[in-house]
Amino acid sequence: MLEPAVIVLRLAQYLGAMVLMGSSLFFVYALPGRGDGSAAEAPWASRLLACAGTLLAATALLSILGQASILSGSFSEGLKPETLSAVATGMDLGKAAIIRAAAAGLAVLLILVLKPSRTTWIVAATLGAIATASLAWMGHGAATEGVGASLHLVSDILHAWAAAVWIGALVAFLLLLRTPTPTPAAMGALHRALHGFSGVGTAVVAVLLATGAINGWFLVGLDHLNGLWTTAYGRLLSLKLVLFVVMLGLAAANRFQLTPALGRGLGAQDSEGAALDHLRRSVILETALGFGVLALVAWFGTLAPPAAM
Repeated sequence: MLEPAVIVLRLAQYLGAMVLMGSSLFFVYALPGRGDGSAAEAPWASRLLACAGTLLAATALLSILGQASILSGSFSEGLKPETLSAVATGMDLGKAAIIRAAAAGLAVLLILVLKPSRTTWIVAATLGAIATASLAWMGHGAATEGVGASLHLVSDILHAWAAAVWIGALVAFLLLLRTPTPTPAAMGALHRALHGFSGVGTAVVAVLLATGAINGWFLVGLDHLNGLWTTAYGRLLSLKLVLFVVMLGLAAANRFQLTPALGRGLGAQDSEGAALDHLRRSVILETALGFGVLALVAWFGTLAPPAAM
């Protein structure tokens, strides 16, 4: 039962870190700084980031207990102070979890204390970026040795940051779209946000493709391509790639079809409502696929990659 618990904790940390970083950034580059449609005027914005940070801090600390239990062979042994201390201070994975929990806890404190503003979002995004970068020490990126170790680690961090920008934006869009009949000002802000994310999204996809190729080279390699269907790691990775391609298709439809349709329908109640419904369904599906991708990463990140066999 310990291994499934570790996978769940990994997924929770991915979600917490990526929403903390990505949604904070979204509030800065995609939404107005103040006024109707801004994150500062949205009561859910601070709550979203505070919940993400709390989830991340709690699960990062619990992950130390989970790892200690696996290494010691039982939950009771993992609870012993000396075992917990060995993981938290003697392993890079544990040190990264401490940094992750500290960054998340500080972010929650500042979000609760500071007035909602662009400065608050920038601070939260910075702490979220630190937490997201530390995820690399939870996977295979920090385990590579010899030539190329630094390249693999940097690639893993960039991959996580790009994913955070995408996932965080999707979660923010979901909350923006949950109002059945938004005000004209909110609709205008939503349309501008969709346009604002389009350019960012293109850069995100480019980074994901480039860093994904680098990570694949280290973890699979040309000599082990058959591992994509003969190993558990490879099959889960292949499924992740399928989900990613579907997400790309939905993102392209959002950018080139649904967003222009929403723009044309602004001010016309019937067409505006129809465009909003189509967009809402598409974002819900894209977000669900994104969470599915993270669940697969949390799973196959605990398995040995084909290149290690």
